[in-house]
Amino acid sequence: MSLIPSFFGNRRSNVFDPFSLDIWDPFRDFPMSSSLTTQTPETSAFVNTRIDWKETPEAHVFKADVPGLKKEEVKVEVEDDRVLQISGERNVEKEDKKDTWHRVERSSGKFMRRFRLPQNAKMDQIKASMENGVLTVTVPKLQVTKPDVKAIHISG
Repeated sequence: MSLIPSFFGNRRSNVFDPFSLDIWDPFRDFPMSSSLTTQTPETSAFVNTRIDWKETPEAHVFKADVPGLKKEEVKVEVEDDRVLQISGERNVEKEDKKDTWHRVERSSGKFMRRFRLPQNAKMDQIKASMENGVLTVTVPKLQVTKPDVKAIHISG
């Protein structure tokens, strides 16, 4: 849970998360172009891929909304420097010249999200599953052993 309230809508935001590689751009909604928000057809779905990251006592759990995608169209990878990468591509629906489109709201294109995993992540036991358009990636945590504390009697 973030200690900083979200001022930017009702979404859970962790702008100051040291493990996140996401870049928040305050100028995203302005009409001018920013170097951080250059949106090309190849990255148009990037901003629409929402991912939640929660930490339980046993694991870090990532849940990504990827409606309409098959598990073969989504890639989950881990780089050597403890970076979890979730990527994929939504293909454009084939257009028939006889059809008249009234509205196109679903995004298409490539998406990619990256997260730096903390030191307590078990990198060799990461599991991923997909059900009903939700990708779940579970990263187990190393068990922290508590040091034995022995009380010492103070004489005197």
